[in-house]
Amino acid sequence: MEGGHVERGSSDTGAQSVETMDVIPAGTAGFDATGDEFLMPTWDELVREHADRVYRLAYRLSGNQHDAEDLTQETFIRVFRSLSNYRPGTFEGWLHRITTNLFLDMVRRRNKIRMEALPEEYDRVPGDTPDPEQIYADANLDPDLQAALDSLTPDFRAAVVLCDIEGLSYEEIATTLGVKLGTVRSRIHRGRQTIRDHLAARGHQNRRSVAVGN
Repeated sequence: MEGGHVERGSSDTGAQSVETMDVIPAGTAGFDATGDEFLMPTWDELVREHADRVYRLAYRLSGNQHDAEDLTQETFIRVFRSLSNYRPGTFEGWLHRITTNLFLDMVRRRNKIRMEALPEEYDRVPGDTPDPEQIYADANLDPDLQAALDSLTPDFRAAVVLCDIEGLSYEEIATTLGVKLGTVRSRIHRGRQTIRDHLAARGHQNRRSVAVGN
């Protein structure tokens, strides 16, 4: 990633520039809810700090590399263009909300989404080098579990991924998805049951610590 664009990796064509932004100069001031000034991050800083997290969420939601890359790109474009209106708070929550809503919008447009198993090796969106624990987690999500997630409807999948993989609370998920708390509870409960049924049908013992019951 250089200047104002994100580079997307591809095993077939190599890194490609997919979008160029008009970069806000470093140190540009914004104002928080109290009227106090804060320095807005540059495009480089946004991607460096958050690209890995956004890509992982996008992959868990979409189930394939191509859509995850497109969702990651679009998330950062939306975030960057909205920075002047952002009021400091839970920035990661804002990223979760934008990424998840873009995914749901994509599904609604297509009505059908491609699902693939996570490859052993894949090109990652540029960002900070992850630690060994994160590399292991990225590369070793059980294929049966990914398939079980992919079997859920998009709304259920979003709720389960945000809760059981991203670690958001029910309240945070309700805010992210714009639904009632009871709806979140129902989607997670039913989604977990579907995952358990899917894994049981395959005679599979879940080897990754994602809560799918209780």
